[in-house]
Amino acid sequence: MDATLLTRIAEALERLAPPSAAAADLSSADAFVWHADPDELEPITTVNRVDIGLLRGIERQIEQLLANTKRFAAGLPANNALLWGARGAGKSSLVKAVHAAINAETPGTLALVEIHRDDIPTLPRLLRILRAGKRHSVLFCDDLSFETQDDAYKSLKAVLEGGIEGRPENVVFYATSNRRHLMSREMIENERGSAINPGEAVEEKVSLSDRFGLWLGFHHVDQDTYMAIVAGYAASYHLPIDDEDLRRQANEWAVTRGARSGRVAWQFIQDLAGRLGCRLG
Repeated sequence: MDATLLTRIAEALERLAPPSAAAADLSSADAFVWHADPDELEPITTVNRVDIGLLRGIERQIEQLLANTKRFAAGLPANNALLWGARGAGKSSLVKAVHAAINAETPGTLALVEIHRDDIPTLPRLLRILRAGKRHSVLFCDDLSFETQDDAYKSLKAVLEGGIEGRPENVVFYATSNRRHLMSREMIENERGSAINPGEAVEEKVSLSDRFGLWLGFHHVDQDTYMAIVAGYAASYHLPIDDEDLRRQANEWAVTRGARSGRVAWQFIQDLAGRLGCRLG
């Protein structure tokens, strides 16, 4: 086979191959989703999020995460953040709202890159791409947790400060979880019961959460806060309903759900808007 034919074959294969993720254009959008196999950063033009001004009952968490992210965007030292606690309390909404708030002040400052929990083992490959891209990026993993016999947490530990390269200076990692230590109680108890040195085994498991310098706890909201969230949504979207009727319907909705949270409030607003024939957005 002559050199000319080999060259033609190589060029054909190159044309058929998908573009390298390492060459991803991080300036093409403000938000991306990471897909592995093949590696790809998918640009997201419209992010599903709530305006930061509509988040209620988590003022302290907003203040802390916003300050940490502003320092990071300015090129100053900032911590990885773990947002943990009650379901539907606004953890992921806060991450997306903070990203939007900072880019609203200075357009294009930050990229938001979401990685799914199942793709955590590919995190080193993604970090190499983000490091090469230079753009300041908030790497976000929603609903992060680990179960028994799940070793994916070791990949995360290695890149969050612990590895030889460490976290790139232009990347900060934010995760949400219902678990403070990211591990199930069963997982921790199994390690305690089967290890030669139970204390050391448990320490290895829970040390992952120590890689997050900023811990923000989220808890169930009380009645007044729930109603304030509902009222904020109703006013923002100009829903034609009087306060008394809004309060009554919102309370009935929470009772049927058996919970009060930001998520329950938003679900009620979507139902109410549909019944009133109003569009949200």
